Amino acid sequence: MTSFRQPAALAIAGLIAAIGALPLLRASEWLFFVPLAAAVFAVWAWRSGTDATPAGLHVRALLGSRDIAWSRVEALVPVPRDKVAAALTDGKRVTLTGVRPQDLPKLVAASGNQLEDAQ
Repeated sequence: MTSFRQPAALAIAGLIAAIGALPLLRASEWLFFVPLAAAVFAVWAWRSGTDATPAGLHVRALLGSRDIAWSRVEALVPVPRDKVAAALTDGKRVTLTGVRPQDLPKLVAASGNQLEDAQ
């Protein structure tokens, strides 16, 4: 299994921001969303990612996860903002959390296949 994750520094930064924002709660109860948003960001950064196995992909986000068999993946395509998406056979695209275009050879190797040269 090959795992792709967000940098751990993001989760740590979110946690530090949440702790640093706690004094805002004393200033006004209306500012509760500031530490809450930072905590949610920290949880997202810690949890989200993509696992690749010969059987398929397991994509995790903040509130859920999704399993995708390789037979449903038509192509792996780079998308804007330095990300990668799986184009599925039903025409949908699923962004692979934590996977960057430079990770494509490692992702394909985890599937048990080889990368084809685009000409």
